[in-house]
Amino acid sequence: MRREWLYVLLALGFAAVAGLVVTLSRPTLLTVAVGPRDGVEAGLIETYARALTRNHEDVRLKVAPFDDVRDSAAALEQGRADLAVVRPDVKLPDNGLTLAILHDEALIVAAPEANGIESFSDLSTRRLGVVTRHEADLPVLTSLLDFYDFKAAAEDEALASDALAAGRIGLVPLKATEITAALEGKRVDAVAIIASPTAKPAQAMLRAVEAASPERKVTLVSVPDGKAIVQRVPTLQAVTLSAGTFGGRPKRPEEDVETVGVSYRLMARGAVSRVAVASVVQHLFEWRSRLAAAAPIAHQMKPPDYDTTVTATSAQLPNHPGAVDYFEREQQTFLDRYEDWIYLFAFFGGTLGSGVAWLGQRLARKRRERIDIVLDRLLDILAEAREAQSAAALDTLTRETDALITDVVRQARERSIDSRMISALILAIDAVNGALDDGRRAFEPSADPNTGSRARTARLLSLSLPAAE
Repeated sequence: MRREWLYVLLALGFAAVAGLVVTLSRPTLLTVAVGPRDGVEAGLIETYARALTRNHEDVRLKVAPFDDVRDSAAALEQGRADLAVVRPDVKLPDNGLTLAILHDEALIVAAPEANGIESFSDLSTRRLGVVTRHEADLPVLTSLLDFYDFKAAAEDEALASDALAAGRIGLVPLKATEITAALEGKRVDAVAIIASPTAKPAQAMLRAVEAASPERKVTLVSVPDGKAIVQRVPTLQAVTLSAGTFGGRPKRPEEDVETVGVSYRLMARGAVSRVAVASVVQHLFEWRSRLAAAAPIAHQMKPPDYDTTVTATSAQLPNHPGAVDYFEREQQTFLDRYEDWIYLFAFFGGTLGSGVAWLGQRLARKRRERIDIVLDRLLDILAEAREAQSAAALDTLTRETDALITDVVRQARERSIDSRMISALILAIDAVNGALDDGRRAFEPSADPNTGSRARTARLLSLSLPAAE
């Protein structure tokens, strides 16, 4: 029984270790909410998820598509997703932390050069055509109007460059196909769109404005107070349109143009493991060129801006500590991750081992005490057998001796007994049996000493006890 229990305990120990290894080696599965489902962001994340699975990485993504970025942000906020594609100016989850900026979209305002509009403040008393690609695009312009103390005028409201109309801008919704006609018909003086500078909608808007310009010259209108605007509206960000961004001859623009924009970010819940997040960010940036083959938007990915590790996690749009670990090259090793558990296991394991050893010693001492009690009683029986006055008294002592022998044999079968104790038991039992036989012959002179079963008890015990060990 003792050996079988040892095997059972070893099997349970191996099973526990195997289960622990399987659990630690199992890839972490994270659900990522993506919106809109047909956007370039969805294509990038789906390509990335397939790459993680194909390369058998330690983290995997389950893509959950949504119709809009507002819905994907809500899924993150409600805990239905671990990661999400978020546009902060549309909806910023209160539990969302930035992993990476997937791409920026800039407010691009263009006007025919002849209209003399160079800065956003020059739009006072003018009409601005707005090509909206998302329902949140118009609120971005409204935030700019509030910053410059402008008021939006109705499309049919008469505007003139006088004191009464100063500080009013007419916002005219336009479709992309209406831009050239609206400029030529003086319905608008400039056109605005929120898009990636390298995207087709931005390029198409510039060509349409150029087509409506008498000399085919276009001015890109600047928003020079971008940093101050971001301080007031943290969900926006300052963007620079570098000289030559839109190509052409001469290059467009000829100089850098400051403006504002919005960002599409990959965000995670703060409760998501920083180790898993670091792995997600690491593979996302290291595989950028591979991902760009199927999703060109990957070329526009960039880490969020921050100065120090402290500012990274305490910014107005804070970053996830796991992402910062990767950017700072401070990813946690196995020992870093589990050092507390290893220390606790070593501390409590040592304490538990000491306790088990102490308990084993106590049980061994109890077993020795039990054998000592049997030996003491056998010595007492030896004395009583020599002083017995009747055969009945000898029979009583014989039955007690049988019981003691039975107890010792059972003890030997269940647990090992020290060889010195076995030798002492054999000598004591042999002496007791000799005294009982001598006493029995005194009361029964005709008894044959060679036929008594007691004479063989010590020999049988000496054969049984080693086998029991």
